[in-house]
Amino acid sequence: MGYTIAQKIIKEHLVCGEMTVGEEIGLKIDQTLTQDATGTMAYLQFEAMGIKRVKTELSVAYIDHNTLQAGFENADDHRYIQTVAKKHGIRFSRPGNGICHQVHLERFARPGKTLIGSDSHTPTAGGMGMLGMGAGGLDVAVAMGGGTYYITMPKMIKIKLVGKLSEFVGAKDVILEVLRLLGVKGGVGAIVEYTGEGVKTLSVPQRATITNMGAELGATSSIFPSDEVTRAFLKAEGREKDYIPLCSDPDAKYDAEYTVDLSALQPLAACPHSPDNVKPVSALAGMKIDQVCIGSCTNSSMQDMLTVASILKGKTVHPSVSLSISPGSKQVYTMLAECGALADLIGAGARILECACGPCIGMGFSPKSAGVSLRTFNRNFLARSGTADAQVYLVSPETAAASALTGEFTDPTTLGVAPKVELPKVFTVNDNLIELPEVEESADTVIVERGPNIKPIPIGKPPVENLACELILKVGDDITTDHIMPAGTKVLPYRSNVPKLSEFCFTVCDKEFPTRAKAKGGGVILGGANYGQGSSREHAALVPLYLGIKAVIAKSFARIHIANLINFGIVPMTLKNPEDYERFEQGDEIEIVGFANAIAEKTQATLVNKTNGATAELALDLSKRQREILLAGGRLNYTIKE
Repeated sequence: MGYTIAQKIIKEHLVCGEMTVGEEIGLKIDQTLTQDATGTMAYLQFEAMGIKRVKTELSVAYIDHNTLQAGFENADDHRYIQTVAKKHGIRFSRPGNGICHQVHLERFARPGKTLIGSDSHTPTAGGMGMLGMGAGGLDVAVAMGGGTYYITMPKMIKIKLVGKLSEFVGAKDVILEVLRLLGVKGGVGAIVEYTGEGVKTLSVPQRATITNMGAELGATSSIFPSDEVTRAFLKAEGREKDYIPLCSDPDAKYDAEYTVDLSALQPLAACPHSPDNVKPVSALAGMKIDQVCIGSCTNSSMQDMLTVASILKGKTVHPSVSLSISPGSKQVYTMLAECGALADLIGAGARILECACGPCIGMGFSPKSAGVSLRTFNRNFLARSGTADAQVYLVSPETAAASALTGEFTDPTTLGVAPKVELPKVFTVNDNLIELPEVEESADTVIVERGPNIKPIPIGKPPVENLACELILKVGDDITTDHIMPAGTKVLPYRSNVPKLSEFCFTVCDKEFPTRAKAKGGGVILGGANYGQGSSREHAALVPLYLGIKAVIAKSFARIHIANLINFGIVPMTLKNPEDYERFEQGDEIEIVGFANAIAEKTQATLVNKTNGATAELALDLSKRQREILLAGGRLNYTIKE
C-alpha cells in the first residue's frame, strides 16, 4: 500500500511507535517557531530544563502578537525573548518583520520537513508541503531541546479539488466550503490532504490560506503537494535549493474522501460565532456593515494585498465603514510600496496597520458596540474581537474589499470584470530584521533580561489518591481557548505573569470563576463536546493549574488542548455516556475514588456526585508515557527527571 504525503513525512521522522491510527507516535522535529504571546512561557520552560543550546535544524522566535505597548509589560517580554534567543541559538524576528506564519512561509518553510509552533495556525506551512503542527509551548520547548514530539497517529482525509476558481472567488472561499462540509469537529484526529487537478491552479499563498484554516476543522495538520508551483514560489524567494517534489502515491489509502469543485464555488461567509456557520455572501447581501479588517496570518500575502488594492484603486471606502489593512510581512509591505499598490490602499481611505496579528486577536481595532465587522481572519469566536456584542463575519479579501466600498455585505461577483493579479517572479528579500543568535562559543556572555512582569512558572503536583472536591464550573459544547483564557489588549500583556492572568480565566463564561476557584482551592471542571478548541495557547491549561484545577471532564476534547492539560498535570477524562453530563451541576460535591490509581493503570474511573447520589463512568484514554507525566505532576517535572 502506498503512502499519503503526510504519511511519507511521518515515516521519515518516526522516532517511536507504530503508524497505526489511534496509536501514540513520536516524531523528530526539524523546525520550531514561537510568537510572543506564547513564547515567553516556552522559553522560561526551555531554561528550566537546563539545556544550553537548541538542537533543532532551525528555531525562530517571532514578535507579532503583543505589539501594542501601552505599558512596559510587552516591551519587557520582547527584550526577554530577544536575549534568550540570542543566548540559546534561536533566530529572532523583530517587531515589524511580520506575522510568524507569513514570514516562515516566505523565508524558512521547507517541503518534507516537520515544524511545530506554539500557535495553532502553524499548519500554514502545509501550503508548501511541510508538516506543520500547532503545539503547546512546553512541547515546543522540549522539541527545541532535542526531545521527541508525541501525537496520536492521525487518520488521513483526502479533499480532491477539481476545476478552477471563478473571478472574485478566493482561497478563503475554498476553506469555508470545507468547513461547511466537515464542521469544526470534522478534522479532529486527522490530517487533511489536498489533491486533484485543481491544486495546480492555486498559488502557494492560496494553498497556505487553506491549510491555515485547517486548524478550524480541528485537524492535526493540512497539507498540499510540493510541485512546480512550490518550486516557482521558492525560486522567487531565492530559496529554490529548498525545493523537493512531494506527492501522495497513486495507491495511497484515505479514511475519508471529499470532492470540491472550485469552478462551482461562490463567495462565502462564516457567520457569528463559529467558522463553520457558513452561508453564501449573496444570502447576506444588503446587510449594513460598520467595519472591515483585512490581514492576519490567513489573508495577508502579497497576492491578497494586490487583489484588495486593485479593487479599491481610484475609489473611496464608504463613509459608514472603518477599513484596516495589515500586510503580513515587511516583504509584503515593502513590495506594496515599490509597486504603488500601497498608495492605492491609502488613497481609498484604508487605515494601514503594522505587520502584525493586530485585530485578529483583539489587539486593537475592536468594532463599535453591536457592530458588524467583516474580517479576512480565521476565527470569529464570541468576544474575540474585543467587543462582547460584536457580530464578526469571516470573508475573503475580495468580499471584504467589495463590501468596504458599498457599506453593506456585497457579493464581489457583482462588480463586473475582476482585476488580473499576478505574483512577481522575484520577491524583494531583506532579512535585516531577523537577528542571528550568538555563536555557541560566546553564548555565555549574553545576559538574559527579565522584566518585573515575568513571574515563575506554576509547577504541577502528583495526583492525590482520592479526589474529593467541588464541581467548580460547568460549561457547554465547543468551549474555545478564548473562553478559557481570553486574548486582547487587557489580557495579553500578562502572558508571562500567571497570577495576574488568572484574574481573567473563564470570565467570558463566568465572571466569578477566578474568585470562586481561589476561594475553594480549585476543583474539577465539566465541559461538553470539543472542549478546548481553537488556539494552542497553553495558558488555557497553565492558568487553571494555578487556580487549583485537578481534572477536566468532558464529552470530548480538542487535540492540542488535551496535550496541554496533560503537560501541566491536569487529568483529562471523558464521559463514557455523554448523557451523564446532565446529572451533574456546578457546585455539586463530587469524588473520584482511586484517582491516582486510575491514572496509573486503569482505563476508566467512577465519578460520584455526593450531592445527589448520581454516578458516571469516566474513560482515561492515556498512553503509558502520558500516565507517567500525570503521575509526575506534569511534563516539566517528568522531563527534568528523565
